[in-house]
Amino acid sequence: MHAPIGSARKPAPAAAGRDPASTHRQLLENDTVTGTTRRGRPYGGLTQGFSTFLRRRRIEGHFERRPLFAALLAKTSPIKAGGHAVAQVPTQGVLDPNVLAGAQGDPAAALAHLQSRADGLDSAEAARRLARDGPNEIRHEAPLPGWLHLWRCYLNPFNLLLSALALLSFLSADAKATIVIGVMVALSTVIRFIQEGRAHSAAESLRAMVTNTATVIRRAVASTPDVPAPVPTKPQEIPLRDLVAGDVVSLSAGDMIPADCRVLTARDLFIAQSAMTGESLPVEKFVQAVASGAAATGAGTLDQCNLVFMGTNVVSGTATALVLATGGRTYFGTLAAHATATETTPNAFQAGVNSVSWLLIRFAAVMVPIVFLVNGFTKGDWLQAFLFALSVAVGLTPEMLPMIVTTTLAKGAVLLSRKKVVVKRLDAIQNFGAMDILCTDKTGTLTQDRIALARHADAYGDDTDEVLNFAYLNSYYQTGLKNLLDRAVLERVELAATLELKEAYRKVDEIPFDFERRRMSVVVATLVHGQEQHHELICKGAVEEVLAICSQVRTQEPMDASLDGERTMATLPLDAALLVRTQAVTAGLNAEGLRVVAVAVKTLPPGQVTYSVADESGLTLIGYIAFLDPPKESSAPALKRLAAHGITVKVLTGDNDLVTSHVCGQVGLPVGNVMLGAEVEALSDDALKAAAEAHGIFAKLTPLHKERIVRALRASGHVVGFM
Repeated sequence: MHAPIGSARKPAPAAAGRDPASTHRQLLENDTVTGTTRRGRPYGGLTQGFSTFLRRRRIEGHFERRPLFAALLAKTSPIKAGGHAVAQVPTQGVLDPNVLAGAQGDPAAALAHLQSRADGLDSAEAARRLARDGPNEIRHEAPLPGWLHLWRCYLNPFNLLLSALALLSFLSADAKATIVIGVMVALSTVIRFIQEGRAHSAAESLRAMVTNTATVIRRAVASTPDVPAPVPTKPQEIPLRDLVAGDVVSLSAGDMIPADCRVLTARDLFIAQSAMTGESLPVEKFVQAVASGAAATGAGTLDQCNLVFMGTNVVSGTATALVLATGGRTYFGTLAAHATATETTPNAFQAGVNSVSWLLIRFAAVMVPIVFLVNGFTKGDWLQAFLFALSVAVGLTPEMLPMIVTTTLAKGAVLLSRKKVVVKRLDAIQNFGAMDILCTDKTGTLTQDRIALARHADAYGDDTDEVLNFAYLNSYYQTGLKNLLDRAVLERVELAATLELKEAYRKVDEIPFDFERRRMSVVVATLVHGQEQHHELICKGAVEEVLAICSQVRTQEPMDASLDGERTMATLPLDAALLVRTQAVTAGLNAEGLRVVAVAVKTLPPGQVTYSVADESGLTLIGYIAFLDPPKESSAPALKRLAAHGITVKVLTGDNDLVTSHVCGQVGLPVGNVMLGAEVEALSDDALKAAAEAHGIFAKLTPLHKERIVRALRASGHVVGFM
């Protein structure tokens, strides 16, 4: 019999030869779960009562111990169903092992692993799993109770020092000093409390305005061997929080990925996962699994080509996917748990206030005793000496300073609110002003986060409209789902008139794209006075795959073959020397940070009606079209203004180094040595401090690499912002 999920497990006995310290740590960790002291005395009732007290006041998050990311792939308890362990359910904030397990094997194996079916879960089973796993929500810091928020607004060294002086003034019957100091402290606290309360209310109102749903396939009732399954219901929209592991969701262009999922079926599915990896271009996802040797780490998880992750979105295509993990057990949830589990250090504002406060305290600690002793010994009246020493302490302390600082920050928050900026903590305003290093992502921050056509060159690297015209014909006449690259080509709307599509061309057939060939072809008939002259098979796809079916290369000449239906195209054989030359052209385009697609053409006699993959042979290479994520027009001016204010900008991205260097050069950032994520991984914390200072561009980073770099810069004494 197995304990229910979340129940305690007995600590395993220490293995022979195990390090006693590690055994002790394991016992402490197990004791935290089981509710017993190390000596076996129960304290479950006490901890349960305290936990209830914290939960009712919504402050349990400030007292619990959460796992660090190094332990996100922790051991979990298997769920038994019918005597067989089929899946595991870890605690919130721990990466679900079902995510990596679901990527292996075929879709049927993934469905069996999660005890699901292609037509989804039934409603009763979904309700049971929702009760077991909890809602599909990323845990974030809940709003503080009013009394705790008020206490935190009061709690700073200045207020504590003034409160101590007010208490001493009260004990010495100095009513005026007590009232003045008390009013200053109260005003400072109340102003901060009201302003931050308004900001929190505004943020919660904005969050409440956004409601997300998922399209899920579920069966109305459960099926048994005696009762056949009912007809599958149509996809239904449910709140995102009601999604559970084992659900089958339907995805289409524009959808947010609601959880970590395994792709079951896909058609031209492209996912924008720049938020997770920093890649500027959408990533194509497939049904088949990756090689079995894929790394089972956080970075390896993101590399799986049949997994989609919460926090990303569908750019184009359609798919159905199996939910593997929800809420805090997703990859995004583990990152959120790691961020919230880390102890916060004082920010620049708090450090400044603490520094001034301790300076005043030290000064008063020296001056007040001296004044007290000198007056006491010289005048003999120790009570008057004490009162005079107290007045010196009050005089040394700027009673108005907390209120002035709070009022100034509140005014700044009001000014920012007029620019549609919500300041949730007043301290953040001063932190912005103190920032000397800004770490920024590339995709969507420096760039527009969209695909644009950048180059259209022949096989020799010279720009030509001929290759663009043929690519336009291919994209225009294909009937399959048009991806981002097709859309970028079709944005050249003026080509439709230039090519005279209706008068000069007629579509004959097409050979659809597939993942093995990695190319697609369109066959069009060229028309002269309404009569077919010949057929053009226009192929567009991955460079290696297109070159493999080419036997000739278009020669350099001024005539544009795409605009002349009666021409004979001049070509040269694609020998080894020409192949090396064309590969050098593509390598140069890649070095500029461009994504390259090859275009090739084959001229055929009219009369054939249907075409197949066998016809994709003996093609003539026309050239290449290249795409990029263009920089924002506002990026370069903004970077210049930051530099003028003494702020150093460092780029931290998950994209590759070539693309990153090219974009940084376009926006005016100095392009020096680029440090890669693998190099960051290999450095110690001390070595990373020096590397973070010396380098301005970091590429191929995971979210954890970015965090390490920011922490290294902060440890070196910098005030660091991240965007």
